[in-house]
Amino acid sequence: MTPSERAIASLPPHLRRFVVSQEYDAYTPRDHAVWRHVLRRLTAHLRERAHPRYLAGLDATGIEVERIPRLDEMNVKLERVGWSAVAVRGFIPPAVFTELQSRRVLAIAADVRTHEHIEYTPAPDIVHESAGHAPFVADPTYAEYLQRCGEVGFRAIASVEDQAVFEAIRNLSVVKEDPTAGPEEVALSERRLAEAAASVRYVSESTRASRLYWWTAEYGLVGALDAPRLYGAGLLSSIGEAVHCLTPAVKKVPLTAACADVAYDITRMQPQLFVARDFDQLFEVLDEFSKTLSWRRGGDHGLEEARRARSVNHLVLSGGRELSGRVVGRVEALARVGPGLRSALARLDGPVLVSRGGIAQGKPWPGDVVVAFGRAELPERGAFGVTFPSGLSLQGFAVGGGEVVNLRGAIAGRPLDLPSWSLLFVSEDLSSVAGGPADPGTWDRWFGELASFTEGEGEARARARKAEALPAPLAALYAEVRRLREAGAPSRERLAEIREAAAAFTEDWLLRAEVDELLGVPAPA
Repeated sequence: MTPSERAIASLPPHLRRFVVSQEYDAYTPRDHAVWRHVLRRLTAHLRERAHPRYLAGLDATGIEVERIPRLDEMNVKLERVGWSAVAVRGFIPPAVFTELQSRRVLAIAADVRTHEHIEYTPAPDIVHESAGHAPFVADPTYAEYLQRCGEVGFRAIASVEDQAVFEAIRNLSVVKEDPTAGPEEVALSERRLAEAAASVRYVSESTRASRLYWWTAEYGLVGALDAPRLYGAGLLSSIGEAVHCLTPAVKKVPLTAACADVAYDITRMQPQLFVARDFDQLFEVLDEFSKTLSWRRGGDHGLEEARRARSVNHLVLSGGRELSGRVVGRVEALARVGPGLRSALARLDGPVLVSRGGIAQGKPWPGDVVVAFGRAELPERGAFGVTFPSGLSLQGFAVGGGEVVNLRGAIAGRPLDLPSWSLLFVSEDLSSVAGGPADPGTWDRWFGELASFTEGEGEARARARKAEALPAPLAALYAEVRRLREAGAPSRERLAEIREAAAAFTEDWLLRAEVDELLGVPAPA
């Protein structure tokens, strides 16, 4: 089994279904020219500007300037530092990306940016994911930060609007990379994103976690404030940003956890960047930020965050039992029930998955679930009536296994609107409320196919259309230039002929740039 096969085999099915074949032979000669052009310019510019580990990290992770890397070759070297890489198509759901990262797996977008977007791509591509992120996993300190950052992002609570924005961004990136998409389709996708963004009710935990990731792993600087070095993958993989970021036009600010409250705009170069003292400071900032999240705070804070998110999250009850579903309400107690907890009762809308230690305990429950907080004994079967120290009183008939019918309740004598049929749990505390289901694999097995995301279909179509849009005569010229380069000492006469032939393709400047380089013609400033 190859390192790549081992990487894929180690993933659970709910993550494995997002993995695709790199299809290395599908890269066109122009794709390789795009890679080479970007990497050649970046490595020359970054030699004295990137963190010292960058250039060494390229070699340590199997990345060359001359050609698009094969993931099989990358994984041979990544395996030595405890990481691996898998190919994906374009944008994948944030929960998938962060869970992969928490497992020390890099999700590498297999596609390559077009030559029209060579300075900056609207979609994830192999330049950004491999040449940007991979080099620094060879640094043990930074690699551990990247893993922990994935864990924090995976546990942060995302809202339903976050999902709508993600789907809109993904759609727009696919449309912009599709050469057959007309202006009307682009305009419609842009309007969809604008409307999705306008629907956002509040800044979610997941959004704040993504901002922290953006200002560090994507657009981070490190070192002295007046002479920082680049380490963020977005800076290292964008020719324009790599040049712009160290100019006086960009304000440099000391990194703190407050960066999670600073929004960013992916459509323009960043006017402000955060500078970490060193890689060790990244852990300090990440820990300070994670203390604000529901998975560490639990209690009322977590319940309220999950309720307003309207998304699937999971509660960790006393004794380690976990409930995954949508929190739709809570009832406040007369007095504090436990640490950070004044809720007498919480209600989850079905379906709800019950688990322990991240492992599901049977099938999802189709109906509602009620959690009463405090200490009380309920019978396994039969009629019951119980009053909690919180002032909550419950009556009903226990069927067995927590199932209750004819459930009624009141708080300080005020009747509550409760489901007449539900699962009923009693918990003395609420230690954590974390994003997503506690057992993602089981949840995905039952409900994953209902998601609107279809793994990579749009990206695969766009990739095929890009290849089809490359005229065969132009592809042949690219291929010949590559052969001449690899053979060494190419004929200047033949290069001149190729350049003349390339003039027929007025919108394709890259082939002429490739020929000019071999002819020794200085590149334009």
